[in-house]
Amino acid sequence: MPLNKSPLTVQKEAAVSQGLNVVALVSVGMHPTSGRQRRAELDARAVEQGLRLIHTPATPQHSAHTLDVVHCGSTDTPALKQYAGMGLPHLTILEQPIQNDPLPSLIDYLQTTRADIVLAGMRAESGESSGMLPYLLANTLNMPIINSVAEIISVNQGQVECLQALPRGQRRKVMVNLPCVITVDMAAAAPRQSAFGPGQRASFTSVPVKETADTVRLSWTITPAKPRPKRMKTVKAKTAADRFKAATAKPEQQGGRVIAEESPDNMAHMLIDYLLSEKAISTANKQPN
Repeated sequence: MPLNKSPLTVQKEAAVSQGLNVVALVSVGMHPTSGRQRRAELDARAVEQGLRLIHTPATPQHSAHTLDVVHCGSTDTPALKQYAGMGLPHLTILEQPIQNDPLPSLIDYLQTTRADIVLAGMRAESGESSGMLPYLLANTLNMPIINSVAEIISVNQGQVECLQALPRGQRRKVMVNLPCVITVDMAAAAPRQSAFGPGQRASFTSVPVKETADTVRLSWTITPAKPRPKRMKTVKAKTAADRFKAATAKPEQQGGRVIAEESPDNMAHMLIDYLLSEKAISTANKQPN
């Protein structure tokens, strides 16, 4: 290796000549209504971006790109076949229990395979769902990271140009050097439909990894999430006169029903129904008739 070239520069030139090694990280999603396992929406969009990238025609400057879809968990997970049904001939499974920390095994695998682009969804639909894994990978592997990507525009001369999604529908172009980590936003193109046949025919390559227990997670108590109660309307008053007026003013009538003439039992049931409609209490607190 020439003395005036760093290892990162050599890796960029190799990526240009040999084609890109694209790795897409996928997790098991969860349907918001039924709770059944499925492909995660954001991870499926990341795979879609990877498929569009590798289908770019080869040029004399570089050969065709490759896509490796990686999952940390078990090969017996049925939801993985939904990813394979997108047209993937095989998936790589880093075998480990679901309660273990996936970060060390992913770091070892990405260092071994020398990934040029690591694609992932912005957050998972199950587990911790903190969205921190791509940032921890980028920090450990010393790679730049682009978040909220809506589209990968092009890859030229060791650089990738992406369209980043901003609030209120705005977009901006961002360019970073390879290798890099890219997290895909919901603004990206919807994933293609999963076909049953290719999903059943796909092969799953199991890679043994060193298991690392997540000691912090073992001490957690996980309970189902509850909707937060509605916040009462607050009046923003800057002066003392405005505050006095807000405190003494008659509240505006926004519908309702007068129940003064009802029996105590009916009034109690109406009050409970109103609190349930406002989500101030849960159905578990409702007393039976």
